[in-house]
Amino acid sequence: MSDASLSADGARLLLRGVLDYRSGPQLREAGGEAIRGASASALVLDCSGVEKSSSVGLSLLLAFMRDAARAGKSLTIQALPEEMQVIAQVSGLTGLLPLQA
Repeated sequence: MSDASLSADGARLLLRGVLDYRSGPQLREAGGEAIRGASASALVLDCSGVEKSSSVGLSLLLAFMRDAARAGKSLTIQALPEEMQVIAQVSGLTGLLPLQA
């Protein structure tokens, strides 16, 4: 297993590593802080660095969407891995996720 992280670079948030019950709490906190602290009103969450994800990954995305809405910001999800797309489909969440085309 690799370490998971969330880093911010302007309006871009980069999610990396393995998203599971071990990494979820730390990522949840880091994402909330990054979203609240971002000066941009339109944020992009880049998931291209996600190596593996359980349903915890989708839970994080939904939490980040709520954080952005509370902060009056928009959040678009980019490069969602196929594994996470399948979980979203099975869970009926695909229509809720603001996926970038």
